[in-house]
This record gives sequence, C-alpha cells and structure tokens, in this order.
Amino acid sequence: MPAPATGSVLTPANPRSRVLIASLIGTTIEFYDFYIYATAAVLVFPSLFFPSGDPTTALLSSFAVFGAAMVARPIGAVFFGHLGDRLGRKKTLVVSLLTMGIATFLIGVLPTYAQAGWIATALLVVMRLAQGFALGGEWSGAALVATENAPSGKRALYGTFPQLGAPLGFIIGNGLFLVIGALLPSAAGADPTQPSEAFVSWGWRIPFLFSTVMVAIGLWVRSRLVESEVFSKTRQAGKVRKLPLATVVRSHWRQLILGTFFMLATYVLFYLMTTFSLSYGRTAKDAPVPGLGYSYTTFVLMMIFGVLFFALFTLVSGPLADKYGRRTTLIWITAAIVVFGLVWVPLINLGTLGVVLWLVLGFTLMGMTFGPMGALLPELFPTSVRYTGSGVSYNVSSILGAAVAPFIAVALWETGDGSPWLVGVYLSAMAVLTLIALLLGKETKDVSLDDGEATSDDEDTLDPGHHAVLERP
Repeated sequence: MPAPATGSVLTPANPRSRVLIASLIGTTIEFYDFYIYATAAVLVFPSLFFPSGDPTTALLSSFAVFGAAMVARPIGAVFFGHLGDRLGRKKTLVVSLLTMGIATFLIGVLPTYAQAGWIATALLVVMRLAQGFALGGEWSGAALVATENAPSGKRALYGTFPQLGAPLGFIIGNGLFLVIGALLPSAAGADPTQPSEAFVSWGWRIPFLFSTVMVAIGLWVRSRLVESEVFSKTRQAGKVRKLPLATVVRSHWRQLILGTFFMLATYVLFYLMTTFSLSYGRTAKDAPVPGLGYSYTTFVLMMIFGVLFFALFTLVSGPLADKYGRRTTLIWITAAIVVFGLVWVPLINLGTLGVVLWLVLGFTLMGMTFGPMGALLPELFPTSVRYTGSGVSYNVSSILGAAVAPFIAVALWETGDGSPWLVGVYLSAMAVLTLIALLLGKETKDVSLDDGEATSDDEDTLDPGHHAVLERP
C-alpha cells in the first residue's frame, strides 16, 4: 500500500459544540421539510393534486406519492454515500441540504391540478422524489459527524443529536401549520376537521417557502465544519475506495442486511405515529371509514405533546445505550413495541385520555428506538464505507417500512371498518422482524471507528492515488 503523501496534515478536531449543533440543525431542517409535506399530504394534497370522487382514494394517492420518496432515498444514499466516502462528510452534507431546500421551496410555488392538470401532479411527484433523494444522504452524514467526533464512551449520546432533529422538525413544522391555521380559521359552521378555504388556497404554501430561511442557517453552520480526524486518517492512508457500494455489498453484506432490519420497526412506528395518526385522528366519526373526529388544531396539539416525549426519550436513550449496549437496549425497546401494537384499541377506547396516552407511549417508544440508531448503524461499517453502508441500511429500510406503512395502514384501517386494530397488529409484526435481527446481531458499543489496514478481500477496491492534503475551510 502506498505511503501517505508527504506534507499531509490532518484536519483539526471540531469543537464539541459545533459538532452537536451541526448534526442537529441539519437533520432538524431536513425533517421539517419532510414533515410539512407529510402534513400537507393529509390536509390539502388529496384535493389539490389528486381530485377524486372518493376521499379515501384521494388520500391513498397522496400517501402513495409520499411513499414514493422513500424509493428515492436509497438512491440518494448511494449517491451521497459515494461522495461522502470519497470526498468527505462536510461537502456532501452541504449538497444534500441544498437539494432538499430547493425541492421544498419549489413545492411551495407549484400550480395545483385545477390550474395545470396532470402536469401539476407530475411536478409534485418530481419534487417529492428530490426530497427523498436528498434525505437519503442527509441522515448518515449527520450521524457520522456526531459519532466520528464523539469522545470515548459517549458515541450513542452524541448519536442522539442528529436523531433529535426528527421531533424538533415535527414540532416546528406542525407548529407553523397550527399558527397558519389559527390565522386562517374555517368559517362559522364549517367542518372543524377540514382546513379553511384560505388555507387550502394559499396558506399551505407558507411552510414550504419558509424552509429557505432555515436552509440558509443550516448551510452557514455546516460550512464551518472540518472533516473528522477518523476520516482524515483514512484519506491520508490511501484507504479511500473507488466504489464504496461495491465494497459494502461484497464485504459487508451481512451488516447491510441486519442494519436494514434493525431500522424496520423504528420506521413503521415513526410513520404510523406521525402520518397515519393525523389522518385517523381528524377523520369524522360518521365518515365512510370513521376516525376519531378531532379538529385539526386539537389533534395536532395532542401530537405535539406526544412528540415532546419523543424528544426527551431520544436523549435518554443515548446514555442507556452507552451504558448497557445498543443491542441490549434495543431488544427491550423492540419487545415493548410488539406489546404496544397489540394494545392500540384498548387505549383508544378510553376516550381522549386514552388517545393522549396512546400518543405519549408511541412517541416515547419512538424516541427510545430511534436514538441509539445514530450510533449503531455507523458502528456496523469501517470508515472507508461508513457513509455508504449506514446510509443504504437506513434508507432501504425506509422502503420496507416507511414507504408502505401509511398506505398499508389506511388499507387496514378501512378493512377494520374504522378500527385501527389491524394497524396495531401490523406494527407488532414488523417489530418481531426487528427483534429477530437484533438477536442475530452483535453488540457494537466497543467497536473502534478508527480503522486498521485494509483486508485482502477488498484490497482491489482501494484508490491508491487518492491522497490529499486536507485543508482547513
């Protein structure tokens, strides 16, 4: 193996505050953009982009496009993973954030079906795919920034900060929708479960346009990052891979499969609690497929209360995973998710108190299962392919879990004549698959992120000419 280039210098370590803020703010923005689409997919997109005589069909069409972005996420993971493993985490994270920001802004200025027909729907699909493509490269990069810069014994704690972007993005996005809904209330006597005419006409566009402000802040924060020492050593040692994906598939396929199923229950729970629950909660009790009948404002406030527990227990999960191990912690939490899926109907039948308890328990388990993933998935792969490996596992799981979860949930909800008991069973079944994967996996708490020499089976994938002086920004 060639020796490092003469005169190479390693980049300085990032200050801990900069690491935590940069990993948090980027995922907050990315999840904000993703959530506002999810909210609009329930509130206005069925009527604006998928007109149909059957409200359920329109909703399913809207969810189908929502899920289509999940298909684009693994493609984004491969693309941005290739850049991140070859060029570095910082540049790749800037590009992914900028891509998401542009796509989100353009959704805010799209014509509706009434204005442009099928072209409007097609443009929405393209922008949604662009969002998924960008998010495919965002999460793994943010997780690597946190874990590769974490002090000894605190990788899981640091790994919870990019995870914390999910509940914060939810609160900001849905909070903004609440403010707009309050400023544009429905007319007297109108159905409280439906948004006002002004909201449907133009109010829904505001959160998408506002994302440009958040993206500008995120780009400024990330531009001040420097590459981690772990990745700097890999570059200077000439261990950058020509084709990171090929190395992952050939030499780390088992980790790839296990990582995908580690995330399955997390994804299903995530999108049932944030997307399906919003549709179920605000559907009228006398609808063809009855729901809980809450007004949009009331139910979103209940959800935001639950998401506070999501944020709290995301942070709580980090120290637990550092102390007891990622695998042990997640086995217990996943078992609890299995039980939770089986008690949906008894909880909801308790009335408003039961619905709030259902949301709180769901979001608490969401935080506990989502938090350790920020450390677990990166720890499965060596530095030279870590961006690609963790990103592909995370985002392929989005197809198996998140892409189909809202769609399957609505179909099961309809099959159950308005009762979500089958939806809960579906969650439990997916959690069983994750539990099996965890039992087959190994603990990664004590794995070193600082790689040794390349092994003989992937020696030919090294790029021996890839030596560079890593400059300060």
